[in-house]
Amino acid sequence: MFRALSISLMMLISFVAQAATTVTATRVWPAADYTRLTIEATSEINQKITILKNPDRLVLDLDGIDLNANIKALSTAISPSDPYIQQVRVANFKPGTVRVVIDLKVEVNPKIFTLQPAGQYKHRLVLDVYPLKDPLSNILNNADMGNPSPVETSATKSSNVEIAKSVETPTKAIEAVKAIDQAPVQTTSVEDTPISNKPATKNGTRLITIAIDAGHGGEDPGANGANGSREKDITLAIAKKLKQQVDAEPNMRAILTRDADFFIPLHGRVVKARNMQADLFISIHADSFVRPDARGSSVFALSEKGATSASARYLAKKENESDLIGGVSLDTKDMNLARTLLDLSQTATINDSLKLGKFVLSKVGEVNTLHKGSVEQAGFAVLKSPDIPSILVETAFISNPDEERRLNDDAYREKLTAAILAGVKKYFASNPALAKTKMAAE
Repeated sequence: MFRALSISLMMLISFVAQAATTVTATRVWPAADYTRLTIEATSEINQKITILKNPDRLVLDLDGIDLNANIKALSTAISPSDPYIQQVRVANFKPGTVRVVIDLKVEVNPKIFTLQPAGQYKHRLVLDVYPLKDPLSNILNNADMGNPSPVETSATKSSNVEIAKSVETPTKAIEAVKAIDQAPVQTTSVEDTPISNKPATKNGTRLITIAIDAGHGGEDPGANGANGSREKDITLAIAKKLKQQVDAEPNMRAILTRDADFFIPLHGRVVKARNMQADLFISIHADSFVRPDARGSSVFALSEKGATSASARYLAKKENESDLIGGVSLDTKDMNLARTLLDLSQTATINDSLKLGKFVLSKVGEVNTLHKGSVEQAGFAVLKSPDIPSILVETAFISNPDEERRLNDDAYREKLTAAILAGVKKYFASNPALAKTKMAAE
């Protein structure tokens, strides 16, 4: 009898422990690239995912949680303009298990993973809903590897996620999820059209392509300003403003790594710039510090020999942690990333980055105080393109109330982006050979 009581007590303790997982928040981040659903909870959530056909939908069973208002909120969080998700339905499937049914607009290739507490977040279960058909990824993989894209091979279609005939049919969803995590990270966007020949101007000269990267986004808010501004919003506004000015130039065009509030992994930003065959890469940020009197703009380039200062090392470490905050599966083996980073000892690209940074810093110094009078270097992951001159611009300290106010002022943003563009134009003007190559007739 004592043994029976002990077993019953252990079962009760186990049930209570499972039921103790409480969903504290849910968030949905729709974008042209993919839609992300995030479920945040007090402890790690056990889950099982199934893909169903006719009609297309995902079924996500969450074990050990209660059906509270936070998880129910997913049903009302889906935008009608979401490119991939039609609607979400949430209900109890059985005691201790909540079922989330995601009705889809297209066939998808989902990725699901968990994240340990980081930054302001508790435990997170992340579901990224990618489109199954990715023409840009196909073309690039075929060109680079000489074989079909792993995203589109029939073997991948059948092994990534088990396709069940009904919700109740047993599946190998957990094993399938592990298989999904091995698939390449997709980073396409509505403006990511394959480029076999770059766009040309009316006189036949090729347009210079500038990749503009708005730092942070989605789950990763970046730094917070003294008066509540979020770095991810500031950087996106500045990036869009810079794009407008670049596009107004007769011999240039700009592409954005993100054009809305969603998260892109750091290496995904590099891959996107290379996919679009960008000539330059400019990452926009707004620095923060524990002291509100820190001020000024800075420009950084990649270093392969360590940081040029302790502050540069600190900033690179902080920016590189964006993937932990924004949410990247650490199990993902990205083939594009492996091909992208290649050999980072290409000093010619870094030297060009330093030249570009010098001109941009000089022009930005005409509209704002400089925090550092020279271009600094550190191991920024977002700058690790082996063949594209890349710089990171810390536009100002968002933690400084005065600079935060200026960063929110449209007239100041206009001056700031005009200064960055002037630095870019000066860079090309001072490198005739490079400019001639970039502007040669096709």
